[in-house]
Amino acid sequence: MPRVTVLMPVWNADATLATALRSVARQTERDFECLIVDDGSTDDSARVAASFARSDARFRLLARSHEGIVASLEAGLDEARAPLVARFDADDWMRRDRLAKQAALLDARPGLQAVGGGVRLFPREGLREGRRAYERWLNGLDSPERIWRERFIECPVAHPALMIRRERLATLRYRDRDWPEDYDLLLRLLRDGPVVGTVPERILGWRDLPTRLSRTDPRCRLDRFTACRAWHLSRDFLAAAPEYLLWGHGATGKALRRQLESLGRRPAAIVEVHPGRLGNAIAGAPVVPIEILAERPPYPLVVSVAGSRPRGEIRARLDEYGYREGLDYVCAA
Repeated sequence: MPRVTVLMPVWNADATLATALRSVARQTERDFECLIVDDGSTDDSARVAASFARSDARFRLLARSHEGIVASLEAGLDEARAPLVARFDADDWMRRDRLAKQAALLDARPGLQAVGGGVRLFPREGLREGRRAYERWLNGLDSPERIWRERFIECPVAHPALMIRRERLATLRYRDRDWPEDYDLLLRLLRDGPVVGTVPERILGWRDLPTRLSRTDPRCRLDRFTACRAWHLSRDFLAAAPEYLLWGHGATGKALRRQLESLGRRPAAIVEVHPGRLGNAIAGAPVVPIEILAERPPYPLVVSVAGSRPRGEIRARLDEYGYREGLDYVCAA
């Protein structure tokens, strides 16, 4: 039995696949199998994968008809033999010690169910500031506790950098719920608490092009991320709370409020700093000042404010009031 299964779905990636597979072949952790799940490619992807499989028995090609990434991941999971499963994509590359370091961390921390790691987006030319900001945020999540606390802001682990215990993944499975399957998996995993760790250094080169699936798939639109976030909030932090306090009602907060309303969660009040809104009502909820939080109203608080700097200022104020992030409030961008 290999120590690690590298699970790589492939669809029409012949231009980058060989580079990705070479980065797997040169891993310092030699005890692995690499499952290349070809999702009915119409280019030379299957030929490239078959060539690697012929020259190295650790590589296996699983050819399928085109059904999409979730079906490919599920099929690959059913074939995985190792106790650890490392996700990887056909247009990325991994550092030579990625598998070794992630496996060592899971061995050393039996309470962790999965680990991620730092990433470097490429090519850097033309990389928009929003993506650079996401890269900085992602690489700043340096502990299981930070990953858990910030899980509702964005997907806190780059999926191609995820290594997870196969037994846990076999229980959760991948699901096609019309939103990102990776974020859905992470949020279900993190309901158990801070059980996802990280290798605090860059272990993955993450290709960012306009053609990337995460940029073109309708399931990855902003509104689908919001729907995913709200659905999990209603079953996690707000599971026992039909009413909550909402801090922030810009575009981010408004979209989240509407999704939560469709799931039976309504704001008891909306916290605002804009003096012109105080005393009014939004969707039937009174608009109240920040200072009311010092009285500790009996509702969980959802902070839906975009930008790390504003969130930092809000966290500082809530810390003064004695609020505990993850328990009394969460940030959900």
